[in-house]
Amino acid sequence: MNENLFASFATPTMMGLPIVLLIIMLPSLLFPTPKRMITNRMVSIQQWLINMIMKQMMNIHNHKGRTWTLMLISLITFIGTTNLLGLLPHTFTPTTQLSMNLGMAIPLWAGAVVTGFRHKTKASLAHFLPQGTPIPLIPMLIIIETISLFIQPMALAVRLTANITAGHLLIHLIGGATLALMSISPTTASITFIILVLLTILEFAVALIQAYVFTLLVSLYLHDNT
Repeated sequence: MNENLFASFATPTMMGLPIVLLIIMLPSLLFPTPKRMITNRMVSIQQWLINMIMKQMMNIHNHKGRTWTLMLISLITFIGTTNLLGLLPHTFTPTTQLSMNLGMAIPLWAGAVVTGFRHKTKASLAHFLPQGTPIPLIPMLIIIETISLFIQPMALAVRLTANITAGHLLIHLIGGATLALMSISPTTASITFIILVLLTILEFAVALIQAYVFTLLVSLYLHDNT
């Protein structure tokens, strides 16, 4: 049972070789570069969504922060398409792997923090010690603020991993229950099937929301350091 339950989270292999890189590259094929002056409806909708999200996300940034626009667009597009790809049957979701999410979160967080220490050294150091702190609490607050700073990339990665994994496990469990109940109680199986459909629709929303939340938090970390 445990093997079947967690089999979808195992890294897929072909002839003994991992094919995660091929799976990660696949979503980029869904966003072709338009070569016509008049694009089709799918490309127009994609461009409209990306422009709307980026306008909302980058309004708070100054000129230096807006240099990250292309990276943030690529990030939200990659995470969103990868999450949606994992909802298809017999597919693998790379964002259920904590190692991959840490690989995205740590460099982006580190880049934002290094940018802050380079261009706003005093303001970045001031975050470690709030104004008006009593002298006896200074060492403790510095330790707490330092720990909270280094926890940020871990929180980013764990949040994305937990939300995507939990949704996939629920779909797997309810789908298995529906199949088991079909021969025992068709009425109950119909009810669980309706729940499964509603949960799948919810997972579509969660896949896009988690991509937005991950990118938005990276954007806020960047805003604090530029």
